[in-house]
Amino acid sequence: MNCNGVIRRVSSYIDGELAATVVEEIELHLKECRHCTIVVQQTKLTVSLYYDSDLVDFPMEVQARLHEKLRRKMREDRK
Repeated sequence: MNCNGVIRRVSSYIDGELAATVVEEIELHLKECRHCTIVVQQTKLTVSLYYDSDLVDFPMEVQARLHEKLRRKMREDRK
């Protein structure tokens, strides 16, 4: 497992949705990679902070800008 693999699976890892073999690979990587360990810890912290929060409705303009940025990022990642 490399950093890219961990980052792609971080949500599934935190949610406990991965096969035991994949979890083992991620945990081995986390023992060696401080960067990925921080990403996983910060993601867990963010989830715990916002888990019980009220939903916020973004203005349509903000939603449109966010969706466009996400679409652009997804296109870039496919290249």
